[in-house]
Amino acid sequence: MDYNLGMIPNLTDSPREECGVFGIYAPERDVARLTYFALFALQHRGQESAGIAVSDCGHMMVFKEMGLVAQVFKEQTLQSLSGQLAVGHVRYSTTGSSDWMNSQPLHRTRNGSAIALAHNGNLVNSDELRAELLEGGVALDTTSDTEIIAALLSEHPAEDVKDALRDVLPRLRGAFSTVLLTEKEVVGFRDPYGVRPLVLGNLEGSYVLSSETAGLDIIGAEAVCEIEPGQMCWLDEEGYHIEQVVEREKESLCIFEFIYFARPDSVMKGETLYAARSRMGEKLAEESPVDADLVIPVPDTGKSAAIGYSARSGIPFGEGLIKNRYVGRTFIDPDDELRRLGIRMKLNPLTSAIKGKRLVVVDDSIVRGNTTRSLVHMLFTAGAEEVHLRISSPPIIYPCFYGIDMAVQDEFIAFQKSMEEVGQEIGATSLAYLSLGGLLAAIQVEKEGFCTACFSGSYPISVPDELKVSKFRFEAAIKGKR
Repeated sequence: MDYNLGMIPNLTDSPREECGVFGIYAPERDVARLTYFALFALQHRGQESAGIAVSDCGHMMVFKEMGLVAQVFKEQTLQSLSGQLAVGHVRYSTTGSSDWMNSQPLHRTRNGSAIALAHNGNLVNSDELRAELLEGGVALDTTSDTEIIAALLSEHPAEDVKDALRDVLPRLRGAFSTVLLTEKEVVGFRDPYGVRPLVLGNLEGSYVLSSETAGLDIIGAEAVCEIEPGQMCWLDEEGYHIEQVVEREKESLCIFEFIYFARPDSVMKGETLYAARSRMGEKLAEESPVDADLVIPVPDTGKSAAIGYSARSGIPFGEGLIKNRYVGRTFIDPDDELRRLGIRMKLNPLTSAIKGKRLVVVDDSIVRGNTTRSLVHMLFTAGAEEVHLRISSPPIIYPCFYGIDMAVQDEFIAFQKSMEEVGQEIGATSLAYLSLGGLLAAIQVEKEGFCTACFSGSYPISVPDELKVSKFRFEAAIKGKR
C-alpha cells in the first residue's frame, strides 16, 4: 500500500495532487489573513507544506513550514505578516524532496531587492537550466525546479522584473502556473500550453490570482477571467494588466483538473467541475451498465460521478463507505497492526447498507491498484454480494512529466494488461473505465484544449529522452515515443 509522510495510506489510487498558488494586491486589507483562507480553500492541491510571503513598503517577510495550512499558521504568525501584497503556496512535491528547504514561496534577492516565487508545475528542461546556472556561478540551495525559475529571474540584469520575465519565460519548457511577489507588485504567469490553471479575481476593487476559483470564493472575490496560456498578469496600484509574453501553443490544460484535482465547486473553462464530473458518471453508465442494487462513491473523489451514474442508470445512490474526516496528514507512524488494517484508517464500510447488496463502486481513477484492491476486499468482507468497480476516467498507462506524481510506467496496474486482467487482479466482480471519447464528451468544452498524455501517450510538450528513462522502465516504450 502507498504511504505518505507519517505512513498514512492514500485514500484512493488517484494521482497525487500538484500545488496551489495564490497572490493578492490589496492595500488597506489584511493580505496575510486573506491569503491564509485562500490557501485553506486550495489545501486539496498540496498537503506537505504551506507558506506565505508578504511585502510591506519595501520590507518582505516569508513564513513557511511543513504541514497543513491550519497547522503552519497561527494567529500570532498571521498578525506578524503585515503588508499590502502577498503570495501563498501549498505544496505536494513532484520535483525535489519533501523537506523544508523545498517548501515555497522561495525567496531570493534581485538587484538589491527581495522577490518571492510560488510555482505549480514541473519543468522538463530543469537539468539543462540548472547546469547553466551552476556553470555561471549561481548558488542553488534546493533540489526544486522552482528555484531555477527564481534564480533565472534574480540573476537577470533587467531593472524591471517584468522585462526579466519577458526574456526568461521563452526559455522555460514544461508546465508552470506561477505567482511572483516583488516589493511593489504581484505577477502571475502561465506556460504557453496552459497545463496548469490560474484565474484572476476582483475583491471589491482589489485583485487576486488563484489556482482555482475556490480560492476566490472563500474570500468573497469574483472571477474576472482565466489567465490564458503564455500570458503574464501583474497587479499593482493601478489594478491589473495582462500581456501575452510567449506565443500561445495548442492549449493543453491537464485533464485531471476536470477529473480529480480541482474542487467540484470550482469553475474552469466556464464549467463547474461538479457538473462535468456528474456527466462523466452518466457517460460511464451508458458505456458500462450493470445490474446492481446500489451505487456508492469512494469518498470524496468519486461522489460527483457516482451521482451521475445513479441518475442515468436508475440504480439508487447511497453511502457505503464512511470517511474519517479527521484523519489527514500525521507524523506519527501507526504500529504494525494498524498498518495491516491500512485503508480502514480513512475509510470504513457501512455494513448495514452494503451487506447482501450488488454494489457499483465509482471512483475517479486507478494508478497502482494497491488501495483499490484493499477497498474491494474490505467491501466483500463487509458482506457485499458483488462489487462492480466503475472508473470515471480511462486507464492510466503513461507517466506524467508536468508536475503530477503518479508512478513509473511498469507500476501502473493497467500497463500491458487488459481491463479484465486488471479487474481480476483487484478482485472486483467487474471493472470498467470511461473511454477517452466519453470523457471528452462529458466535459463539453473545446475538446482539443487538454493534455491527455497519461491516457494516450501524446505529450504536448516534448520530453527529453533522458527524462523519459526515469519513468519509462521499458526500452520499447521509449523507442515507441521517438
